[in-house]
Amino acid sequence: MKIIQVLGTGCPKCKKLAENAESAAKAMGIEYTLEKVTGINEIMKFGVMMTPALAVDGQVKLVGKVPEPEDIQKLLA
Repeated sequence: MKIIQVLGTGCPKCKKLAENAESAAKAMGIEYTLEKVTGINEIMKFGVMMTPALAVDGQVKLVGKVPEPEDIQKLLA
């Protein structure tokens, strides 16, 4: 099971990244848990200074972008 974490305070871009990540995981048919990390201190623990960001299994894969679901699939593979 993959743990997909969207790091961001809840802005529209953060919400879009969460939607796209969920779409990507569903399209791949993988088991996953989607977590939204919204606390500034928690986000900073990942070493992220710009949001939104995407982490998979605790590793930051993307910072400051909202890619399409097809691009997120590559990060989840």
